[in-house]
Amino acid sequence: MSASTPSSSPSAVYSRWFIASAAVFITCLITANITAVKLISLGGLILPAAVVIFPISYIFGDVLTEVYGYRQARLVIWLGFACNLLAVIAIWLGEILPAASFWNGQAAYVQILGYTPRLLVASFIAYLVGEFANSFVLAKMKIATKGRWLWTRTIGSTLVGEGLDSLFFITIAFIGTIPANGLLSAILAQWLVKSAYEAIATPLTYAIVDFLKRREGLDVFDYATRFNPLTLKD
Repeated sequence: MSASTPSSSPSAVYSRWFIASAAVFITCLITANITAVKLISLGGLILPAAVVIFPISYIFGDVLTEVYGYRQARLVIWLGFACNLLAVIAIWLGEILPAASFWNGQAAYVQILGYTPRLLVASFIAYLVGEFANSFVLAKMKIATKGRWLWTRTIGSTLVGEGLDSLFFITIAFIGTIPANGLLSAILAQWLVKSAYEAIATPLTYAIVDFLKRREGLDVFDYATRFNPLTLKD
């Protein structure tokens, strides 16, 4: 099958390139959750340091859906969720295990790596809603555009996915603790910065997608796909 030939499903998706793309996606996700504890100032906007790496997970989410299809992207999204949960559990275990008598970094460990239940819930819900929305919109737009105008799909799906991610995370994590106008400002700031990031990275997305389609011989269209995010079946 040539890269330009539409298909409803890939015949063999677990190639080294698929695994590498999934690994980058998951690494960016976990790294973003760890670095999000630091707040930075960019052009007067207060943002989590994760803004540097988190949009890359959306770029590779786009790549996975565009090349391998929604079904395989769904698998990676759930795999990312499981890996992130494992990382959280490992960090929590590291926190509660008794510290060596000579080690004085417990307070710093808890401050930097500790998670509150509310932030964890906000992070996990926002991730699932945002990533699945991003993949769904891109897959549907690919069918609607007949595979043309990739930039419309990557940017359009990101606007939806990143918007929902920012909305759910900020609202769940901070409602009741900061004023409504502060919530709105934080949501808009994160949404616009992350979306602009991916828009600027569009040439990189094109390069990766073109490379993978040629190497894999795939260009999946989700004509017969069930878009239920809760199943790993067709």
